[in-house]
Formats: sequence, C-alpha cells, structure tokens
Amino acid sequence: MHELFNPERLKIARLRRKMSYKTLAELSGLTTKTLSKYENDGIKNPPTPESMTKVAKALQYPVSFFYQDEIDTLSTETVSFRALSKMTAAQRDAAISAGRLSFVIEAFIQKHFDLPQPDLPDLRNIESEMAAEAVREHWGLGNKSIKNLVHLLESKGVRVFSLSENTLDVDAFSFWKNDIPYIFLNNKKSAEHSRFDAAHELGHLVLHKHASPFDSDEPNSSRSAEQEADDFASAFLMPASSVHAVSFDFLSLETIIEMKKFWAVSVLALIVRLKRLRLLTEWQYRKLMQEASTSGFRKKEPFSVQKEKSMVFEKILPMLAEDGINIKTMANQLHLPLDEVTNLVFLPSVIA
Repeated sequence: MHELFNPERLKIARLRRKMSYKTLAELSGLTTKTLSKYENDGIKNPPTPESMTKVAKALQYPVSFFYQDEIDTLSTETVSFRALSKMTAAQRDAAISAGRLSFVIEAFIQKHFDLPQPDLPDLRNIESEMAAEAVREHWGLGNKSIKNLVHLLESKGVRVFSLSENTLDVDAFSFWKNDIPYIFLNNKKSAEHSRFDAAHELGHLVLHKHASPFDSDEPNSSRSAEQEADDFASAFLMPASSVHAVSFDFLSLETIIEMKKFWAVSVLALIVRLKRLRLLTEWQYRKLMQEASTSGFRKKEPFSVQKEKSMVFEKILPMLAEDGINIKTMANQLHLPLDEVTNLVFLPSVIA
C-alpha cells in the first residue's frame, strides 16, 4: 500500500456511493468539516489510520483503495448520457465515477491481454441514416440482423461495461478517451432497450467524436445530438432495405410483435421506424402506439430476447482463473470493492 493518502479517491468513492458529506459523516462518526478537509486538502491534512478505517467501512471500500495512484479524470462535458434530463446530479456523478473506475479495470486487462483496436469511422457532419449505412458497410454487415450488438462492438475495439445503478433513469453513456471508445449500459433495462441504447451510444461515438454537443453554446444542441443518435440507432438496427423487404398485408400489433423478433428491437422502436420509413400512415402509427401502450409494452417487452453480455469478460475471466486470479482476487489486486468490479463486468453483484 502506498503511504500517501489520495483525496481524489475519497471523492470518487463518496460520489460512487451517492453519499453527501452529511450522510458519510453520520455513517462514519466523523464531522462534515473533517470529511471536507480530507477530500479537499487531504494531501496536507491526511486522515489518521483510525479515521480512514471508519470512512472506508462506511463507504464499503477497502482502505487500500484510498492510498493508490491517481485515477484518470473524466469530464462531464465529454460524456454522452442517454437520458441526462432524467438524472439527478448524484446519479450523474455516480455514473461518472463508475466510468473512472473502469479505467482501473481496463488498465488491468490491457496488462494481461491484447484487445481489438478501435475500428470506428469518423462520421462527423454526416446525416444519421447515411452514417448508419456507412458503419454497416465499413464493418461488412450488409442489411442482416445483428445477433449480439455488445459482441460486435467489442470486436471493433469498443470497451463495453455494465452499470448496476438500481434506477432506470441512468440509461447509458459513452465517451472517447485516448482514442479508445467506451460504452456503459444499464443492466436494469430490457435486452431490447439495452441494444437500442448501445446503438444510440455508437451513434454518438461516430457522429460526435471529440466534438461534444453537450458542451456547446448553441441552443438545443444537446437535444439535436440525442435525436441524431436515436435516428442512427434506429437505422443501424433496422436497415431500411431489410425493413422494406418484409412483406405484409396488414400491419397489426400482432404483426409488429412477430417482426420485432427478427431485429431484436422493442415494439415501440419498430413502430417508430416503420413510421419514419413511411410504411405507416399517421393514423396507423397513432393507433399502434396506443395499442402498444395499453398492452404495457412501454414497460415490459413481449417475447423479450436474452440480455447481452460482454464477450471480452466471458473469455478473459476464465483465463485469469486458470492463473489463479478469480474475480475476488482481481478486485483485491485492484483495491476495489467486489461489487464495483462485478457490476462493471456484467456479473451478478452478489457472488458466493
């Protein structure tokens, strides 16, 4: 363990646990003033071992976590959040902190394995539909259905991590760091919604690379970027040519449910796509959306597909285990709580 206390790591852990100074003070038995001093001036005024033990216990982090090297920063302005308007500041800060913890895991993986290099085209200033077609062509996908989007993204060098935020308000987010693309998916979502989130974030990565519209002075730039990413996701998952190729006599909700199975998308996403491709009239669109809502499909998906998990972690975790490094050993070596590691690598949060 390093001898020097790292105040920034205290901030990361506190934000990750969504704790205010007041809450942490109540749980640790220390004062808010003392905690603020540790976090903001901890290099000059480091905590005593006794105090740090109390803080670590309250945060459920190993004491050694707070005595390691700096973790790379992650600016809010560089992050694309799938549903920023729904999130509280605490939820946003917790998600950002999860992103920073992923850098620790990523460095560990890079040390032991060679991962695919990023292969994402830069499509800034390209219209969403055309951009989706360009990515499909670049990756040689044609117009076929994508069976496992997480596996596809990882094979193209995207680092995909999972989030267990216990809220549906934190959908997904993405960013570029050192020319490496990252995507984080909330595993509380249905498989279909998570796939759309992943495609949405891919849209941000190729359409808005290193030019975040979320830090722009232009009015509605964030809203416009979200719409562009939504349009990209829709076109990427449901290519126009393959949707047009489906023959049907009458589009009922039952027909939509059958059709959605092919692209593994939600009922609502398919209805919106059919409307955008002018395969539905305004009346048909409204009727189908009303029927889907009445059937509860906004909250629960019919004939839902299996949730996607990481191909990278499915492969490397058994290989590490062969070398005597199981998930608990890995967490210990990284000085991270077990739950933080399992949550990020698509594993259940409780492991026997």
